[in-house]
Amino acid sequence: MKKLFLIISCCFFTANTFAQSIVTETETGDAESAVAQTPIAIIPEPVSLVKKTGTFTLPENVIIQAVKSGELKQSIAYLSDRITTATGKFVSTVSNSSHPTIKLILNTQEDTQLGKEGYKLNVNPTQVVITANQPAGIFYGVQSLIQLFPAEIESKELVNDVKWKAPCVDVTDYPKLGWRGLMFDVARHFFTKQEVKQFIDDMVRYKFNLLHLHLADDEGWRIEIKGLPKLTEVGAWSVKKTGTFGDFTPPTPDEPRTYGGFYTQEDIKELVQYAQDRFVNILPEIDVPGHSLAIIASYPELSCTPDAVNYKVRSGEKIMDWSRGAPPTALVDNTLCPANEKVYVFLDSVLTQVAKLFPFEYIHMGGDEAPHNFWEKNDQVKALMQREGLKTIPQVQAYFEKRVEQIVISKGKKFMGWDEILEGGVSPTAAVMSWRGMKYGIQAANDKHNVVMSPTDFAYLDYMQADQITEPKVYASLRLNKAYQFNPVPAGVNAQYVIGGQANLWTEQIFTFRQVEYMVYPRAFAIAESIWSPIEKKNWTNFVDRTQQHFKRLDLAEIKYSPAIYDPIFTVKRSADKQLMIELTPEIDGLDIYYSFDNSTPDRFYPKYTTALQVPKDASMLRVITYRGKQPIGRLISMPVADLQKRAR
Repeated sequence: MKKLFLIISCCFFTANTFAQSIVTETETGDAESAVAQTPIAIIPEPVSLVKKTGTFTLPENVIIQAVKSGELKQSIAYLSDRITTATGKFVSTVSNSSHPTIKLILNTQEDTQLGKEGYKLNVNPTQVVITANQPAGIFYGVQSLIQLFPAEIESKELVNDVKWKAPCVDVTDYPKLGWRGLMFDVARHFFTKQEVKQFIDDMVRYKFNLLHLHLADDEGWRIEIKGLPKLTEVGAWSVKKTGTFGDFTPPTPDEPRTYGGFYTQEDIKELVQYAQDRFVNILPEIDVPGHSLAIIASYPELSCTPDAVNYKVRSGEKIMDWSRGAPPTALVDNTLCPANEKVYVFLDSVLTQVAKLFPFEYIHMGGDEAPHNFWEKNDQVKALMQREGLKTIPQVQAYFEKRVEQIVISKGKKFMGWDEILEGGVSPTAAVMSWRGMKYGIQAANDKHNVVMSPTDFAYLDYMQADQITEPKVYASLRLNKAYQFNPVPAGVNAQYVIGGQANLWTEQIFTFRQVEYMVYPRAFAIAESIWSPIEKKNWTNFVDRTQQHFKRLDLAEIKYSPAIYDPIFTVKRSADKQLMIELTPEIDGLDIYYSFDNSTPDRFYPKYTTALQVPKDASMLRVITYRGKQPIGRLISMPVADLQKRAR
């Protein structure tokens, strides 16, 4: 009987083990199949990516092998944190192992193809290897590796029941441009040190390496300067307003000026180190001679205008008249006086400290949108023009810029300004950030100035990215498709002088960090790809597919983004008989649009848009929503017919 029981038990055990084996193999096969079917979605698109057969699976104990060097510390920490947080797996780091899971290798002999920031990423069934010439390359290789794992790798908490697999690939990758920037305006609204760190964390995911901090404007001065205490005692604070920036009522004398803030010099040092640890340089900008009301409110003697003693830091009220175009007509004089020697002494004091705080080679000194109407009437400026032989007001500004550049150079730094510095003549050594389109950048590069391309028509992230009915109204729009068309090295330019490309986020209408994220993403994906990837690798349809994969990642990382690509574009026209006609155009393929005019909420059983809509005579509201198949994917947009009538005028 005992023998019979043992035989039956063995048979049962063998059958059970076999069944488990079948299940395990089936599960593994399903997981392999799922990974194989999931498209690879690396942003920005690598120079070369070859998909191989098979998948790599993270083991329970992950061993990272890297040389004992502080140079790779951040890459190891970054990778370890992502793995442990989301997967719960144990990660150890060794300098030598017979069976490492992930190898990070700095080349002992330089691979000239990769340069300073390139990398090679090899994912095989049993091991991952990242090689690079420099630590930055390893860091960017880590970013690409993370993007190969399931989206849940971005989670800030443990995620169960995920097969932590990545497709086997060979990647060779390196950037098109060395300067890959995002500008963050912390002057219009103050953003905390922690929020700036979060901005850096978000941008390095997509291989940006330059943070342009706009530190001074009419609305605030944001950096402590020893010996000039009023800059932060007075210049850093305004009256808190809510609504539409630029249309706020002027503050009354009794409204508290408690809105704002500034970074101490210790804060700046901490931010600079935080950025450097993530291979990001910080470019400081002190915007002069215009955009200087916070300076003048602090030290009115730096103005040409006696009434400056009554000026206050701007709180969003109107101070410029743009009705005649650029330059604007100033309602208050927000310019430093180019004929006042105290201005240059002041800037020398400021730049001495700024240069010590920021190790990056450039200091940006603004130079944009300086109004001239107060200068034109000023006796000091007239005397300066006569003394220096200056014929025009643009030449006066050029005189100012050249003097400021000499101060910057005296601190061991290079001078950069917005493209207005080209007007009236500019020093041969000045670098130019081209924002008013590409033409000034092309001109400057062809004149052998170093140029960073950041044109409004492709790279201004403060512009609306969807219909104005869905977000704060700004005077211009920039949809994702247009941003993706950015080519920072256009035909006809002397390419060796285009040192980089950049997107700019001005924050007049951006009051919170969540809205910062919403405005930056996904358009920063488009900019990242435009300044990293070869132009022949860019493909809109493929980019949209990858962007949608990254929406899942941003959701899990708790980063806000705009879903505007799912919103239709509204085009309003009038027919020959004056009837209002509405065209609805999806920005991406594969969407169906459903609509109603009867004030109800449409779904996929409502009329489907197929041709231009004629607005019924008494209708007051058009509501639209987009679907992909049976699933709603876009936002419900409620568009008053009265708004459409105005657009048709």
